[in-house]
Order: sequence, then structure tokens, then C-alpha cells
Amino acid sequence: MKSPGQRNPDRLLIVPPKKTSHIHELMMLQKTLKTLTIFALAACAALGVQAQKSYRLPSAHKAEHNDLIARQENIGNQISVKDTQDFLDNLFKDEEEPELDIYTEGWNSRSVNAYAGMTVPDFKDIDVSDFAMPCPGYVTSPYGYRPRFRREHKGVDLKLRTGDTVYAAFSGRVRLTNFERKGYGYYVILRHTNGLETVYGHLSKFLVKDDQDVKVGQPIALGGNTGRSFGSHLHFETRYMGVPINPAAIFDFANQTVHTDTYTFDKRNYKKARNFDPAANSEYARQYNTSRPAATSYDSGSKSRKSSYTIRKGDTLSRIASRNGVSVRQLCKLNGLTTKSKLKPGKKLRLH
Repeated sequence: MKSPGQRNPDRLLIVPPKKTSHIHELMMLQKTLKTLTIFALAACAALGVQAQKSYRLPSAHKAEHNDLIARQENIGNQISVKDTQDFLDNLFKDEEEPELDIYTEGWNSRSVNAYAGMTVPDFKDIDVSDFAMPCPGYVTSPYGYRPRFRREHKGVDLKLRTGDTVYAAFSGRVRLTNFERKGYGYYVILRHTNGLETVYGHLSKFLVKDDQDVKVGQPIALGGNTGRSFGSHLHFETRYMGVPINPAAIFDFANQTVHTDTYTFDKRNYKKARNFDPAANSEYARQYNTSRPAATSYDSGSKSRKSSYTIRKGDTLSRIASRNGVSVRQLCKLNGLTTKSKLKPGKKLRLH
């Protein structure tokens, strides 16, 4: 007999399997979520590294990027330099010598020097390339001090005969036509677009009037022997702002041309002639007196002009231009020449 509570060994005890509790399920779920979270974080980290790498410029792109930066810096420097230059230009703009209105300053003056009292610059480049000789004559009396008269001769005297044509040396406008009994006699003053004024004295007749525009090589007067003169000649002056420059510093009278296309006015040496050769002047005087050109007179009643000119031995472009009332530049342009071209006697040149 069995005692109470004693198990029967012969009887098989079958215990039904235990059901998974909710707590266990929650724990397993939590473990799974934790694992998934770890994997997710790892994946995000990997993606972050990859994203960071994707923003790094490839070597080719990096080189292009650096090149663009360099260009921007260069452009920036250029802009900076330009801004600086513009600033300096504006800064000193008011300090620069203002350009004069050539037809207003002293325009109504009846004086030969209309610029009296004005400040004259130390240097000035003047374009004299488009010129005409005032007359084809040679120098009979140079610029400078005359001991005999104890005064300065402020121009040169050029040989001509009464009635010979006098031409405008440059383009411009007539500032004054006047008469001075003890000096210039009948004289004309032209103010030119290049800033010079030229004076033509001892004339016999005016061919222009005050305020008239004139072209280079245009007839402006007839030569004469009026005023303080002891024989027919042209007194010719070149002035810059009233300062009388030696015409031989600009014009080569022996060769009937200009020394250079640009004359530089310099306060220190404007009185000096340039390469003035008395021997060459004497030789030109001999040629002039031998040929005694008759084509210099101007017929105010003539309505026709010569359309061509036949080159003669000893002719120069300047001499031909002066005799025919045209400029050297016009002659060259019409005939396909330069100032250095050699002239062949017998060849015809167009004049207009």
C-alpha cells in the first residue's frame, strides 16, 4: 500500500508541453529588433561613408575646379587693376591741362599774340603731316635776332614776287586780316586744327576774310611789299599759343617739305632750326631763280582749275602742291604715292 503522496512507479506520467509565454515572446522580439537595429545602424554608417566619398571631386573634376578658381582670380585681378586705373584717371582728370577750344580763346583779339597771359605747356606734340608750303620760295632772311635792327625776327622771309599766290600751310580758320603800316603791312593770321597759328605778312591782297574756314593748300592771299618791307617777299611765322617757333624747325624749305610728321614743341629749344643747311638753301635759291615758276599767280576770276600737272626736272611733291593749291597728302592719295616716292619727269599727276 502506498503512502499518501507516493508516486506509482508503474504509472507513466505524461506532462503536456509548456506553452511559450508572452514574456518570452516579447523578449525574443526585443532581441530580434535589437539585431535589426544594429544592422540598420551599420548600413546607415556605410551609406554615410559612401555618401561622403561621393561628394569628393574626382581628380579630373578637381583639376577643372582649380582651373576655374584660377581664372576667377585672374579676372578679379584684372577688374581690380581696371578699377584702380579708372580711379586714378578720375582723380587726376581735373589736374590735367584742359583742351582749349581753338576757336574761342582770344579769338576776337586784334593782337598777333592772342594768348597773352595764358600758361603755355612745356611740351606739346603737334601733327604737321598734312601741310602745304606757304609759297615755293627759298629763305631770304632766317628766324632770330637781327643786330642791325636790334630786335628779334620772329619768322622767316621767303622769296616771292608781288602777285604770287600765298597758301594756307594747314587747315583751319581765318582769325584776323589786318594792316600794320610800320610792320606786317597787310597780313593774315590763321588758326589751325593742330593748335598752331601761322602769320603771313607784307601781302598785296586778301583772298579770304575773318572767320572763314580754309583748307590746307588753299590760296589765302597774294604776295606783296607792304608795311616795313624792302622788296617783295613773304614774312611767314609759326606760333603755338602765341610763342613764335622757328619755322625752319618744322619746314625744310630747301626741300619743300616738313622734317617730320609730328613736331614736338619744347619751351627750351623752340627757337632752334632743325637741320637748316644754308648751302642747300642757296642751291634751292639757284634752282628757283633759274626756273622762275610762273604758275604761282592766282586768278580770282578763273572758274576752272588745272586737273593735272606734268612733272618737271627738280620738282618735289611739296613744290607741286604749293604751286597748284593742294596738299601733299592729297597729291599722294590721288596718285598712289608716298612722301618718299621718286618723281619721274614727264609723268602726269592728278591734282583734283
